[in-house]
Amino acid sequence: MYILSFQVESLVLRSIGPFYGQKEMLKEKILIVDDSEMNRSILADMLADEFEITEAENGVEAVSILQNHSNEYSLVLLDIVMPEMGGFDVLAVMNRFGWIEDVPVIMVSAETASEQIERAYELGATDFIMRPFDASIVHRRVVNTILLYAKQKKLVSIVEEQIYEKEQNSSLMVDILSHIVEFRNGESGLHIQHVRTLTDLLLHKLCAVTDRYPLTEADISVISMASALHDIGKIGIDDKILNKPGRLTDEEFAVMKTHSAIGAQMLEDLPVHKNNPIVVRAYEICRWHHERYDGRGYPDGLKGDDIPISAQVVALADVYDALTSERVYKKAIPHDEAVDMILNGKCGSFNPVLLECLAQNALHVKNALSIDAQKTSKRQQIRSFADAVMQSKGGSASERTLRLLDYERMKHNFFAEMSEEIQFEYSAGTDILKLSPWGARKLGVPENIISPSENMALSALLGEGWWQRIGDLLNTTTPEKPECSREEQLLLGGEYRWYNIIIRAIWSDDNPPQITGAIGKAVDIHDARMRFNELKEKSIRDPLTGLLNRAGAREQIEPRIHGFPDHKYAFAIFDIDFFKLANDEHGHQFGDKVLSYIAQRLNHSIRQSDLCARIGGDEFLIFFEYDTDIHPIIARIFKALCGVIDGFEVHISMGVSEMQEEGESYEILFRRADQALYFSKRAGRAQYHLYDESMKDILTDREPDSDYEERYGESDPKDPKNPKNHETK
Repeated sequence: MYILSFQVESLVLRSIGPFYGQKEMLKEKILIVDDSEMNRSILADMLADEFEITEAENGVEAVSILQNHSNEYSLVLLDIVMPEMGGFDVLAVMNRFGWIEDVPVIMVSAETASEQIERAYELGATDFIMRPFDASIVHRRVVNTILLYAKQKKLVSIVEEQIYEKEQNSSLMVDILSHIVEFRNGESGLHIQHVRTLTDLLLHKLCAVTDRYPLTEADISVISMASALHDIGKIGIDDKILNKPGRLTDEEFAVMKTHSAIGAQMLEDLPVHKNNPIVVRAYEICRWHHERYDGRGYPDGLKGDDIPISAQVVALADVYDALTSERVYKKAIPHDEAVDMILNGKCGSFNPVLLECLAQNALHVKNALSIDAQKTSKRQQIRSFADAVMQSKGGSASERTLRLLDYERMKHNFFAEMSEEIQFEYSAGTDILKLSPWGARKLGVPENIISPSENMALSALLGEGWWQRIGDLLNTTTPEKPECSREEQLLLGGEYRWYNIIIRAIWSDDNPPQITGAIGKAVDIHDARMRFNELKEKSIRDPLTGLLNRAGAREQIEPRIHGFPDHKYAFAIFDIDFFKLANDEHGHQFGDKVLSYIAQRLNHSIRQSDLCARIGGDEFLIFFEYDTDIHPIIARIFKALCGVIDGFEVHISMGVSEMQEEGESYEILFRRADQALYFSKRAGRAQYHLYDESMKDILTDREPDSDYEERYGESDPKDPKNPKNHETK
């Protein structure tokens, strides 16, 4: 008996094919969601002959599968009690993102409590199957549910076509009527189109940033269409006032303000269709689109959300287009200036949330209101609708396509494992972050994370504010340049490690385009970064004294001079008197000891914000900023650097240069200090001098970049230009 019933139902199932326009019916796909492997196995054995089965062991895994492949599944068999995310939570997610409209759900449970069954039906479940399973009942309910939804999809497609045709006719009549008003008003024929386009754009953005105004797609469509009638009341205004080129008098403006009440009254006096959604929204818009959020508008002085959201949005759209369009009484204002005026409250008070929507879409508004953009948008709407109609007729992927997809997924998972990179993808629609298996294990978090911005484990790994930083990074991308990257520290195993996070933003085809998600990877660069930092530090340090070398000093000094050119800076260059004598009499090891001694005393005599460097054999540089008299600073440092080491008296000669004009270069300050140093040496050594104009002709014969100095860190003693060769003992 069961075999006969099974064969009959198989024939019924294959009859679904015509609804999908297929000559040969492919296996329908069923998703079985249950934390018990035994339960999944029993259900799969019952259905595998006629259906393609996918299994998920918890709700999070099920949501992840539906996120990317909901259109592939004909049915979900869903357990109620599961770890991580139960069946009711899965139903809530499916309702939130509309999957429940296309994918029927049969709940599976051993519970017989009526409140459990009632809650499942309230959340959109189609049927209920009890455990232990009866094979004939399971099969019958599965077949009946799939067949019912197939017929429903067919009916929906027919209704959609009829609604679309009706909406097009309504839109045509509204456009004709609104353009009559524009013609009489002497405005550009694009004003109505602009207001309508901007209304649609703002409403969609509003629904994306807040759930304060629960508007459906149908509501947005009706409000956008009704916005075309916002100024219908101007039919009742005298032409002399309506088209006056100059400023209106107070009396004339009072008459002009009556157009909002006149338009509302015209709609209220309609003999029929008063309760039509378009008429209801048009009444709200006509009467209250000149109200302001602070209560200073007209005609009724409504305040805040006492003003219908339809009128609030149209008011903002109307003001923007009025500013950016030419009128008989004014020139058009540029887009950026108009947006600034609105955001800064120069055009009245608006809902702060709507102002945020305008600010976030400011870059797209200008393009959205172009004629070509509107034509393109219309074509996209028609194409999207056509796609919806075609999809409502079904059409599963071919077996070959599915095999290719499975192969690509297998290949992707293999490379992700081998690369040892933390790979991820994020969908803004479902707010789910999906990590590669290797990446999830590395981070110690689940592969699928719902609401990652609120996940404590990720905040501990990436630090507070990480989600905002990633969002700011994504906002630097464009549809043309969607890639971006950022280096972040992750706390792994109690140790912070540097990772390079590379992301590709996923942009929608909407007008304006929106970021709908992202894919990317995090690559461990810690060891490479540490090696680079170590090599860089070595390259700018003198190995003997640990001070900066000349190249390192210049690298750090120039940004200060260029970054704060109005500050007062000074250079001091000094060398050790008779250092060659110390080397000759006591050896180079003693000379190195003297140099280290000088470096130590130099570090103790300057402030933390000052810089010091060894720029040659026994020559040093000090760079510092000062506010008042420079002489006490130089005298203190000069005194601190003189002393005695192992019987050798250490004296120095020093030259100092001050910044005489704002923004003087590193080279100028260095050369002046060098000239002042030579002046001190010629004056008898063991002294310092500040540079003045009398020293400008002193030739130092310095060759600081010679091969010898670069190799040995001091001037060539055989070089006749070396001033050390002219010293007298």
